[in-house]
Amino acid sequence: MSEIQMPRLSDTMEEGVISTWVKKVGDKVAAGDVLVEIETDKAVMEYEAYEDGFLVKQSVNEGDTVPIGAVIGVIADSPDAEVADSAPAAPAEPAEKEEAPAEQPAPAARETAPAEPAPAADESGASGDGEGPRPRTSPLARRLAKEYGLDITRIQGSGPKGRVVRADIEAAAKNGAGAQAPEPSAPAAPAAAAPAAQAPSFDDGRASEELKVSNVRKVIARRLTESKQQVPHFYLRRTIDAEALKAFRAQINEQLASTGAKISFNDLIVKACATTLKLHPAVNTSWVDDKLLQHHRVNVGVAVAVDAGLVVPVLHDTDKATLSEISTRTRELAGKARDGKLKPQEMSGGTFSVSNLGMFGVDSFSAVINPPEAAILAVGAMRQEAVVVDGEVAVRNRISLELSVDHRAVDGAVGAAFLKDLAEILEEPMRIIL
Repeated sequence: MSEIQMPRLSDTMEEGVISTWVKKVGDKVAAGDVLVEIETDKAVMEYEAYEDGFLVKQSVNEGDTVPIGAVIGVIADSPDAEVADSAPAAPAEPAEKEEAPAEQPAPAARETAPAEPAPAADESGASGDGEGPRPRTSPLARRLAKEYGLDITRIQGSGPKGRVVRADIEAAAKNGAGAQAPEPSAPAAPAAAAPAAQAPSFDDGRASEELKVSNVRKVIARRLTESKQQVPHFYLRRTIDAEALKAFRAQINEQLASTGAKISFNDLIVKACATTLKLHPAVNTSWVDDKLLQHHRVNVGVAVAVDAGLVVPVLHDTDKATLSEISTRTRELAGKARDGKLKPQEMSGGTFSVSNLGMFGVDSFSAVINPPEAAILAVGAMRQEAVVVDGEVAVRNRISLELSVDHRAVDGAVGAAFLKDLAEILEEPMRIIL
């Protein structure tokens, strides 16, 4: 008999939501069978069994939010195996740790994050002092509530099993909920509405409301804040003449017309970046824990906008892929990203990223580095501009590029040399495939 624990399916995952139980209690399970679909901070992912047996217990229901390491089910050798009625106490939420490394390698799905069980009183809801039930809380949440002067019994928890966590305390402090603990002799009237439930009104008649924040949006906010605060960015800008690139793309697509494949400008730029990274391995690095890591594989991430935010699927070994392979794979990954079906390995291992907003008509922009990568390329729209060519004014198609660089890993001159060669390759696009 073995317990199934909530796995860590991404490097930023702290908890997961049981989306769908694929196997039901009593079902026979073989190693490799999909047991359950889990919604993480990035996507809905399938979790497979690692051994043969029978699923004899589902410790949590579909829709439940579960911290990493918590028991979600049990597999046994026999469908009639006896299992304890009560599920083991779930570990305390990793998010409640006061200090955690900003970047950790994503472990395999089989691995779990050990954590100490929450106090029994918090899990059962019993206070143990004769004063009746109290909400499930974490130690950090209780301490913060005390510091803010909040009555934790009046705060609605958003953690597993309704547990009050740090985010709930901070939201209550901001919105004014639970600001005064009720006096024992004068409990709050049941009909009174909590201030947090009211949308603030403005003099012009407008009102605002607090929107539900997805796990993806929370991770985007946290990681990009960490990037701007911890990574010393510098920016290099260059505008390229895209006339040859435009003609090269048209020629390739004409040759591929019978295959149904179609190469985009972004496919060409991604491949050009991979080619240039091979010429400038110093940019294909990462600064992690005061150490400089040299990557021997070129894995380019391509930013994809989805309803929940932004994800960056990774094209592994981009330098070895053909343009048609890059085109096909990029479209497959973008479709998975929009459907929330990306696998952990399809979002990890990136060594460089490309973010293209040209399709939105954006002339140029500064992208935020995706740690632990050392650089990201921002690509603007192709525009016709009047420029001087051979002493005469001519109208040419041009694209603005901006390279954001981690100054800890890459010096200015190294980044400038990379961007110079990238621009020249794009202006002489035959070099992309040679």
